[in-house]
Amino acid sequence: MEYHLVDRLPTVEEFVAVTTAVGWTEAYDPAAIPASLAASLHGVVAVEGDRVIGIGRLIGDGAIYYYLQDLAVVPEWQRRGVGAAILDRLEEWIAGRASSRTFVGLFATGESVSLYRRFGYAVHDEMTGMFRVGPAVRAER
Repeated sequence: MEYHLVDRLPTVEEFVAVTTAVGWTEAYDPAAIPASLAASLHGVVAVEGDRVIGIGRLIGDGAIYYYLQDLAVVPEWQRRGVGAAILDRLEEWIAGRASSRTFVGLFATGESVSLYRRFGYAVHDEMTGMFRVGPAVRAER
C-alpha cells in the first residue's frame, strides 16, 4: 500500500472522516468547518487509492505568523511516516514565504510532541501558550 501527497485542503467530508478517526469529534463545531477550511492558507492531504488518510493545514496571516493546524493521520497509517511527510511539505510551503523572523506555532499533544521536536519545535520557558474555547468573554472590571 502506497500513498501520495497532494497540496490542497481537505474537503469537509475528508476533514470529518480523518478527524473522527483520530477522536477529535468534540473538538469542532461541525457547522464551522467549511468556513474554517476556506480561511486556511494552505493544506496537504495524504491519499491512498481514493481515500484521504492524513491531513494538515496552515492558518495565519501569511506574512509573519503561521500556525500548523489539524495535522492528523488515520490510526492504521500512524507511525509510518505519513505525518512527517505532511509536516515536511507544509514546512516547505512556509519556507518559500518566510522571513528571518517568521513565527510558526502549533499545539501538540501526547506522542505528537516528538514529531514536532524533530522539526525544530520546542517549548520556550519565556513564553506561555494560552487559549480558551467558546465565545469571547469580556474582562471583569
